[in-house]
Amino acid sequence: MNLTHPAPPVKLTYKPEELPPMLGIGRNGIYGLIHSGKLRSIRVGRKFVVPSSAIEEFLNGGTK
Repeated sequence: MNLTHPAPPVKLTYKPEELPPMLGIGRNGIYGLIHSGKLRSIRVGRKFVVPSSAIEEFLNGGTK
């Protein structure tokens, strides 16, 4: 019997608090990157969300 597990749903956005373990940067560093424009984000009310595509761009060396 072959049991296949469905892939977990892909998140489209992340809260800045979710990024430190992913990127190896502290919370203040994440917010610094957001405020400097080096990490693209979307402001929703008073909060920020970071698109998964922005994380890929950052890890690839900058914005496209």
